[in-house]
Amino acid sequence: MNRICTLFGIDKPIIQGGMVWISGWRLAAAVSNNGGMGLLGAGSMTPDLLNEHIDKLTAATDKPWGINIPLMNPASADFIRIAIERHAPVVVTSAGSPKKYTALLHDHGIKVAHVVASSAFARKCEAAGVDAVVAEGFEAGGHNGREETTTLTLIPQVRQATTLPLIAAGGIASGQAIYAMMALGAEGVQIGTLFALTQESSASTAFKQRCTTLEEGDTMLTLKALSPTRLVKNALYQRIAEAEQQGATAEQLLALVPKGSARRGIFEDDTDNGEVEIGQVASAIRSIDTVADVMQRLTDEFRRTKQQAIAWTLDS
Repeated sequence: MNRICTLFGIDKPIIQGGMVWISGWRLAAAVSNNGGMGLLGAGSMTPDLLNEHIDKLTAATDKPWGINIPLMNPASADFIRIAIERHAPVVVTSAGSPKKYTALLHDHGIKVAHVVASSAFARKCEAAGVDAVVAEGFEAGGHNGREETTTLTLIPQVRQATTLPLIAAGGIASGQAIYAMMALGAEGVQIGTLFALTQESSASTAFKQRCTTLEEGDTMLTLKALSPTRLVKNALYQRIAEAEQQGATAEQLLALVPKGSARRGIFEDDTDNGEVEIGQVASAIRSIDTVADVMQRLTDEFRRTKQQAIAWTLDS
């Protein structure tokens, strides 16, 4: 056991990312039932839909679970209220100030983690009193930090900056990667892309099939004038890239990515003209497995890597 397992009451220090259009109750329940902690992705839900997913999630698992709430979402206050009313064990906040709701959530016995992309924001998390920090490198899919700091660089710097329990995120899809993050000072990991491409993920079959055929370099961080977002290089991405090369303003870019683009790309089969948000590590994933198989594989790979590292140390 480590601090992340103790904090959240889980067996394995593996947190499932709260991804829009992907992280519904089936995925969250599967991760929680297999020893990690599943998160509902409130960012693509209405308050009523979040309540519905909580109903189904709590019927499917008696293990710890949580809700990811992007604070820039117009409905974030409603999501926080629902988390309190439904006695969510954990809330992971992102895209906003960790000060905003942490004390309120703590008053209702809810553990709070906050997602950051820099050591400076990790220090703000500690000052705000959050229970854990999720440090996410720019390899991750979807919305990203403007610093473009890689996970390998970010984790040791955040470890030096804060004493909080540290969860690494971005580009982690194997037991070897988990071991590497632990060696750098993380005490747990948050995994998005790998879980997005499981059978229990809410993403469309077309999305999963497209993402499991990607090669290295087939995703790119773009839309930096709006909110840096990692996208698959599809027809929509090409239109964005051309506009950016021509010096498009934020308003012009926004017109290219109308409301609902992420839903079309992830949830509604339009993998050419919708936003297909996925992490760089998708190029290493070739099959759509169950969460149970993924969790077992991660565990086995971690154990083998640990034994290899011990053997290497002894031999040297």
